[in-house]
Amino acid sequence: MRTIPRSSRFSNGSVSFWFRETGLPERRAPLPGTADYDVCVVGAGYTGLWTAYYLKKEQPDLRVAVVEREFAGFGASGRNGGWLSAEFAGSRERYAQSHGKAAMIALQRAMMDTVTEVISVAEAEGVDADIVRGGMRLVATNAAQRERLAEDIEYLQEWGYWPDDIHLVEGDHEPRLAVSGAVASAYSPHAARVHPAKLVTGLARVVEDLGVMIFEGTAVEEIRPRGATARPAVVTEHGTVYADHVVRATEGFTSTLRGQRRDWLPMNSSMIATEPLPAELWDKIGWEGREVLGDAAHSYVYAQRTADDRIAIGGRGVPHRLGSAQDQDGATQPQVIAGLWQALVRMFPDVAEVPVEHAWSGVLGVPRDWCPAVHMDTETGLGWAGGYVGSGVATSNLAGRTLRDLILRRETDLTRLPWVGHQVRTWEPEPLRWVGTQVIHGLYRTADRRESRTEDRAHTSRLAEIATRIAGR
Repeated sequence: MRTIPRSSRFSNGSVSFWFRETGLPERRAPLPGTADYDVCVVGAGYTGLWTAYYLKKEQPDLRVAVVEREFAGFGASGRNGGWLSAEFAGSRERYAQSHGKAAMIALQRAMMDTVTEVISVAEAEGVDADIVRGGMRLVATNAAQRERLAEDIEYLQEWGYWPDDIHLVEGDHEPRLAVSGAVASAYSPHAARVHPAKLVTGLARVVEDLGVMIFEGTAVEEIRPRGATARPAVVTEHGTVYADHVVRATEGFTSTLRGQRRDWLPMNSSMIATEPLPAELWDKIGWEGREVLGDAAHSYVYAQRTADDRIAIGGRGVPHRLGSAQDQDGATQPQVIAGLWQALVRMFPDVAEVPVEHAWSGVLGVPRDWCPAVHMDTETGLGWAGGYVGSGVATSNLAGRTLRDLILRRETDLTRLPWVGHQVRTWEPEPLRWVGTQVIHGLYRTADRRESRTEDRAHTSRLAEIATRIAGR
């Protein structure tokens, strides 16, 4: 950290920069004791809150409770990069195998509609989350990335994206964004910048105003299915909640629940935010369109220009801790901070002297086949959604609307989407999965270095291809 300019206000952790800016919310009361509801949602992040929101909007007399270990937005919902985008992490071929290609295309088009849905609801409900629909810009900074970016666009245009939805662009055809060393650029209009904490705390307020009970500071120990004589139940440290339907919306924290340690891999992602940049630097960089920005590297980064003119940039860093250990306050390692700062300066050399003001980390959920899913078992009364692999800001909204229809037993276009009911095997036990993720991450980083250092390397490194096969993506 000695070579990285640090602000006098530098902080590492404290949940996230987003919550540092807004202030941590006042804690709601915990569950007062054993209770009874129609629906109980475990987890007050985007997935849980959207599910509660759409259920109450559709059926106001429904008794809905949300149970949260910390506070609404404590997890990935309050720590992410603020990308509200139509990106979908799962393998299109896997979904098409069970439902056909047309169904997967329908899922992708539904993701595009979801970007509009989130923006519309935020506006209608008075949630000010600094939303700017500037689209998404992806850049390539070497020949291998340029080839991969072109191939990715061609691939996506076979799976639901039309040319207007994503395409390569010329520098003078889009708002100026001067990324150093960029040799190619792509643009999609289906994305918006958001302030994650403002979105999740605003949504929690709206849900509560609708009559949903949110119990914070209530750790869940176990989720029990419907039995011969017992209703589904959520066992907490303060009592048990019985409900006709229980929704698990715990994403990267799923492994903390009894019996579900290996369901999803808790993967860590980290971010840094600079101090606000002066106007003369923005004159050099551009970024007037406020697009969300990513690159075509294997160990990719994601960034945004914040409402107060900072640059916030993130990446995987240390992707998985031994034993699936999870942080409590978002602190991240010095070497990860250094790596993100180096990525920032590679993209924007002129910001090398701008101090870093905040660093933080968060955990997201990764299924063994890297494919998100929504599920509702009418026999057990248990449902869940997640495994978004880092694309959850929009995907969680689509999941919430889908869970609403599944709980209300309505057959709709959403319940027919191919991620509904998708099943996958569990992860390998520790320490095998820790070793595997270290190997995969190391191969991707080495592949990036090789591609960037060899000017005539026009194709993706074989090491990256090996890593992808090992990961099972």
